Amino acid sequence: MKNLLKIALLGLMAANASGQAPATDAGAETNALELPEERRWRLGAALGYGERSNPLIQSDDIPVVIDLDIAWFGERWFFDNGDLGVSLVDNRLFTTNLVARVNSDRTFFGKTNTRLVSVRMMAGGATGALADPATGETLQTPQPLKPPKRDYAVELGLETLFGGEWGQATFRAFHDASGTHDGYEISADYSYRFTRGRFSVAPMVGVTWKSSDLSNYYWGVHRDEDSATLQFYEPRGGLGWETGVRASYFLSKSVRFAVSANYERLQHSVAQSPLVVRDHVSGYFAGLGWQF
Repeated sequence: MKNLLKIALLGLMAANASGQAPATDAGAETNALELPEERRWRLGAALGYGERSNPLIQSDDIPVVIDLDIAWFGERWFFDNGDLGVSLVDNRLFTTNLVARVNSDRTFFGKTNTRLVSVRMMAGGATGALADPATGETLQTPQPLKPPKRDYAVELGLETLFGGEWGQATFRAFHDASGTHDGYEISADYSYRFTRGRFSVAPMVGVTWKSSDLSNYYWGVHRDEDSATLQFYEPRGGLGWETGVRASYFLSKSVRFAVSANYERLQHSVAQSPLVVRDHVSGYFAGLGWQF
């Protein structure tokens, strides 16, 4: 996305230059210094309504009312909606960046509820009788069940972006740098934008491999969490996939009507966890977007 933004900005500058009379040397020097500086920031907001489903037990879906787009691009350093990075290679074929980010799995653990239940949550969506994990004795009264707490993880990794008439592709590899889960994640995605007049639509597909350490930290039931209501479970690493589409109709140069939808299939071992009630995450959003 960073490379594509640079390409778009260069195109805009070239278009402006082609429609102007030749400038003096002093004027050309002023434009060369000022134009890139004015375009370093990318600020946008979309106001509407959407929702992202939450696969975690006893948790609320995540509403989306406003979607902010805040980014800054320097000569090499950049900030892009929470990601902090530095460009290592940037040429006409591809861009490779070193990026620090916060793992997104923790988002699902932000809105959870405690409830009294009469069954024990087990792997694969199965349930069993309440039992004291220490003695094995069956319990006759409902017991409290609350999803376990999980911490944010800061991850460090590389991303490589390709773009051309054939579409855009991104490859990413990240490892935990904060000692939270000590795992890694590798992903790849592809998208293609169709444009006709003021309307554009961009479908995408992607795959993600998450390691055993990462999967187990967020979606496993750890030994110290094995209880009357939750059975111990240790997921393995595995491959998940996702698909989605974004569409926009530009009402003016800076205002557009935007719609998006996505579907993510959890990797099988995570989907079997006692903490998971559905094997996928889906989301949608529709609203008006402004680019400042």
